[in-house]
Amino acid sequence: MTDAAVPGRPLSAHHAKAIARAFLPAMPLGNRYDYYYVGAKLRSDPLYPGVLDALRGSTAPVLDLGCGLGLLAHTLRQDGQAQVYRGVDNDRAKIERATRVAAKAGLRDATFEVVDLANTLPTHSGSVAILDVLQYLDAESQRGLLHAVARMLDGDARLVMRAALDGGDRRSRTTRVTDRLANLVGWMGSRPRHYPTRDGLEAILADAGLRTEFRPLYGNTPFNHWLIVAQR
Repeated sequence: MTDAAVPGRPLSAHHAKAIARAFLPAMPLGNRYDYYYVGAKLRSDPLYPGVLDALRGSTAPVLDLGCGLGLLAHTLRQDGQAQVYRGVDNDRAKIERATRVAAKAGLRDATFEVVDLANTLPTHSGSVAILDVLQYLDAESQRGLLHAVARMLDGDARLVMRAALDGGDRRSRTTRVTDRLANLVGWMGSRPRHYPTRDGLEAILADAGLRTEFRPLYGNTPFNHWLIVAQR
């Protein structure tokens, strides 16, 4: 493990900036929104160190469902993890930027494509990452997705999720409000539909034949985010 990725903490400012630089515009007066967003997110959110720790030691290819700008690919490579990476998202503009920036950064074995997970699921065998996505699916779609993803896992492959859980507390309410705002300002194209409970997720994953581990992953943020790691 490098000091770039300590579970429970965000990336260091140095390592966050190293990734964010790839998102700088080609022209000096170009739009720097992604650069500032990526830098701020990586410096403040413990998401990626937690996910990197969960995937470390596995060589299984990684399918990143709802990959956004592809930050998992960048953090994997910075952490020295070389798993083949495939990111999919329904936001075409983000996929185009993710593809361009990954090429600029020289990321090997990393590809991106537009996929609407509400209508289709890629064929895959290996590990799967579902990061901050579940709440945008209804309860039945969540169950169907998790059962389908469970069938993708083989060998030492892992299902790694960060989910906003419904705990009925202040963190849960803050998460709901923030997700709604992200939709209203256009950063997220969909509105949240269902926040699962821990007991509900445990039951679904157990029914799919997986053993699971839950860890709080909110760090210094006000959100009710949890890291869930599941294996056969």
